[in-house]
Amino acid sequence: MLNVEVKYKAMKHLIITASLILSALVGFTQTIKKVKVTEVEEYVKNSDHPIVLNCWATWCAPCNEEIPYFMESVKKYSEQKVELVLVSLDFAKSYPTKIAGQINKKHFEATFFWLNETNADYFCPKIDPKWDGTLPSTVYINPATGYRKFFGRPMTDRQIDLEVGRLVGLKK
Repeated sequence: MLNVEVKYKAMKHLIITASLILSALVGFTQTIKKVKVTEVEEYVKNSDHPIVLNCWATWCAPCNEEIPYFMESVKKYSEQKVELVLVSLDFAKSYPTKIAGQINKKHFEATFFWLNETNADYFCPKIDPKWDGTLPSTVYINPATGYRKFFGRPMTDRQIDLEVGRLVGLKK
């Protein structure tokens, strides 16, 4: 009888632990919105504040290296309400679990989208006409001033800070 009670308590503990882990993962992955490129276009178009839109992937080392610099600059200019939007170009098998795992592991903070598109000839020019699909790529957009600048390469912390300053009109 004691053995059955021990097994019951162990099973109950396992079920509770698994439920908590699953609900945490499901709760988090809901913050990575699956989108088409037209939804990204609409999001940017309807924004009333400056946006740093960075296209990245979990497997892209330079992408993962520069994201903390974007986060730092966006925080520095928080009074100007700059928003960091990270658009993942990971493969479908990585959505949402692998992407969420990377975001959690690296402590990334942003608005997260996963681009549910496979035709780069279609979606790249919609993000920016100069974009050839290279990762990382970043577009700085300020709807209030009309400022828009594209970078199809990795950026250093100084370059990012300079561009975010230009985005909000505080640097030349």
